[in-house]
Amino acid sequence: MVKGVKRIKWNGKGKVISSLSTPNKKVVIAADQEVFFEVDLWYEGTSETDKKKDVTWILQDRKKNTIIVQRIHSANAPQRISIPKPLCGPFEYYIEASLSGKRDVVNQTGLLVSGHCPAKIVSSKWCTTNDGKDVRKEHLFKYGETVYLNLMTEGVNGNLNLSVDVFRKSGDGKTPLHRYTSVDVIDGEINLAIKNTFSWYPKLMGMKETEEFYVKVFDPANKLYIPNSNDETKHACYLKINKKIGSQEIKPPTNLSPLKTGEPDKSKERYELCRFETIEITESKKTPIRVFDNGENLKKISNPKTPILKTIVFDFDKYDITAEAKTTLNNVLQYLLLSQHSYIKIDGHACVIGKEQYNQKLSQQRSDAVKKIFVDGGLDASRIVSIGRGEVNPTDDKKGRDNIKYKNEKEYIENRRVDIIFDSYGHDAQTIIYKTIASSHNENFTIDITEYQNKACFKEKNKHQKNIKINSPEYKKVIDKVTNKLDFPVKSNLESWNPAPLQYIWPASSTPNLYDIHIHSCRYFSNENTTTIQVMAYADIKWKFNFYINLSNALSIKWQKLHKSKHDELRKKALKLANEEKGEYTEVDFGVSLEANFDKDENGKYQSTPDLTFKYTDKIKSLFSVISSVKKISQGITSTTKGKLSKGIGRKLPFDITLNAPAVFFGSEWEADLNDDHSEIGTKIKFFLEAKPLIELTLVIDLLSLAVQAGVAVVTLGSGNALALEIFNMVRTWAEKGYETEKVLINFKMYIDLEIKGSVSGVIDTTYSTVNDKKEANFNLDTNVSLELKSGLELKGMVVVIGTVKKPELEGHVEGSVKASAKMGLTSTHSLKYNSQVGVYYTPGLKVDPCVGQVIIMIKVGFTYKKISSDWKPVNYNRTRTFYDEFDIMANLEKITGYKNEILFWEKKNKM
Repeated sequence: MVKGVKRIKWNGKGKVISSLSTPNKKVVIAADQEVFFEVDLWYEGTSETDKKKDVTWILQDRKKNTIIVQRIHSANAPQRISIPKPLCGPFEYYIEASLSGKRDVVNQTGLLVSGHCPAKIVSSKWCTTNDGKDVRKEHLFKYGETVYLNLMTEGVNGNLNLSVDVFRKSGDGKTPLHRYTSVDVIDGEINLAIKNTFSWYPKLMGMKETEEFYVKVFDPANKLYIPNSNDETKHACYLKINKKIGSQEIKPPTNLSPLKTGEPDKSKERYELCRFETIEITESKKTPIRVFDNGENLKKISNPKTPILKTIVFDFDKYDITAEAKTTLNNVLQYLLLSQHSYIKIDGHACVIGKEQYNQKLSQQRSDAVKKIFVDGGLDASRIVSIGRGEVNPTDDKKGRDNIKYKNEKEYIENRRVDIIFDSYGHDAQTIIYKTIASSHNENFTIDITEYQNKACFKEKNKHQKNIKINSPEYKKVIDKVTNKLDFPVKSNLESWNPAPLQYIWPASSTPNLYDIHIHSCRYFSNENTTTIQVMAYADIKWKFNFYINLSNALSIKWQKLHKSKHDELRKKALKLANEEKGEYTEVDFGVSLEANFDKDENGKYQSTPDLTFKYTDKIKSLFSVISSVKKISQGITSTTKGKLSKGIGRKLPFDITLNAPAVFFGSEWEADLNDDHSEIGTKIKFFLEAKPLIELTLVIDLLSLAVQAGVAVVTLGSGNALALEIFNMVRTWAEKGYETEKVLINFKMYIDLEIKGSVSGVIDTTYSTVNDKKEANFNLDTNVSLELKSGLELKGMVVVIGTVKKPELEGHVEGSVKASAKMGLTSTHSLKYNSQVGVYYTPGLKVDPCVGQVIIMIKVGFTYKKISSDWKPVNYNRTRTFYDEFDIMANLEKITGYKNEILFWEKKNKM
């Protein structure tokens, strides 16, 4: 009973042009689209077991003469076909699926397939040889010389009836100088050898010293010239021919095939039968990680060329293929059908017995017999060169070596042979790196390989074995086992007894244990000297660091993250460190601890947890820089008595700045971290910060004093000072007029002050990883900021009130002393950033809204005002003026102190 594939079908995936397709007969595919085919029907004699076996998908030309490509995979997996634009056109392929691996030459079990896209000329060149270098710019041809035209096309592959029209550049562009018909498009290329350029010579009226020519390509089916990407029909501009005759010979043009290099395309899939397809590594109690998947995402791929020689021998005076030789040739054929880039040379030989001329013919017959096996098997005949070499060490001396009595000797048998010679392009790539985090005791890892087969290995010597070999300095001997799945032990080099693991302070920068895994096949990693996968095992150490500081020497924080007993413990350790450092931190109340946890057991519990606070004094001192930015700002603005400004800005400037010292508790944990595919290792750091306050600021600026003091540089508010001076002068002029009839001396006291108060405090709890985008952050930052413009005039019987856009309630009294204030808006910003070169830092921002004066009210005695509204008309003066534009308090502090307004939480030390 017949068994095997009866019919295949398009499974609905991919773009098919229905209007050009015929059900169960032909499928027309849109260019560059992946279309999938699958088995539709089986012959009745096919068992369920057979239906689960591999099938061979065979793509051939329409007439089933030549196999273009052949692939083998599971019957359940659909076959993918994609036709690029250069191969689209009338050319039709035939695809079928075979359970036996052989083509069905009787039944129509497959489908015709072609690709479709608009016809186009993509590029062009004129050459001195077939498909050679473009010589348009530097070469002058002579009339009568052969000229080679190459045109790269789309959408016309397989067309055998195009016309190439040659035009003179100086002509009218309508009448061709010559038309070449029956031009073929082979593999998307037109390669035309023009051998009759001498016939152009008499047609050129008024010939120039150098003439220039171009071509147009005519499609008689559509009666149109084929355009390029710019919709232009002129191509190959320009062929230059000098006014000289090189030959008067005229021959018909020749359609040539494109030249092929024989080199494989690194981006193409490989289909050698000696193969593996995927590799997964599974760590104990974890999800498998696929580290290799059919050659995807490999780096530095190369295809080393290896010459292959296969030999078959013949019986004496015969050129029939023996049964043993047929098996060898079939294996070679299957390999060559899967290796489109390989070209084959077949050399036939004969021994010296008999006439030399006879043996020459016999050697050619032997060579041609092998070629016929290949061509009948579907191999493209154009890939094969068959040569009869005649006798090996020829002679016709019947009394010497040329004697039939020697025919069965080893040397004579070996000389009756055919050598099949071709190049095999192997596969090599950069070693796949798999990084992991492991304890100091052996953990079980499993490596699993799918479709690991070596029966069809094509190496003559040292054939690939279906084995997994693992070598490591941690092993007494190499693990080498023939299998597709293997368990192997892995551990880090941090021993559980290590009392002070200083070299692991940044785990990702420590030295890992290395495990070299060798898996090789003809399809992938064919070079056995290249390690396929290297497992790098890093220590599973996790560091914990706790730190608190109060620069004001008064611990006023109620710690939410720290129990009182723990707080006391940290403080004692810190005091001991401070005493050891000769009191360097004696003015600062702080506490600290450093702890390492490593050697995790199967339940995830750390077996080693040494306290390393006193062993790593230098490291702790460097981590003290977490709050160094706050400390420096404090020291740069306030005095050692923690009061008003005295140094760092100038002498007796009319403003006060107070930056209250922060109290900060900082906790951090860090350990090695891996990206999803285990190819990179970095650091995951979790930290939290509690501060009361993180930033607390009081800033009082006397605008008027800044304005009237000669030679004082304006440091902060710009135009506000000039406006204050203008108001002062205006009020002084007004006051000189006196109160009613009584003269008033100009000795009044007037002030215009800007007071800013602000604080930022709260809790930040954040996790960052240097190799994963995933991050967690919790911000609870409280902002308490106020800004007030205060003004007043102390003068009996006279009142001056300076209001703003956001005007408060005002009160005036007959005593002539009035005070007014206005609260402006203030915008606070908070930024927590990770910089791969620096670390993690926090940047606060405090931006003050513009202060616009709306009214200036100058009042004489006799009036009392309650709740003056914003639209109230003033008695004497009404102008809208800007005291100052928006400005950033923290940016000003940077200019004043010279310190950047960034609080470094975690500093990156080289690579982690």
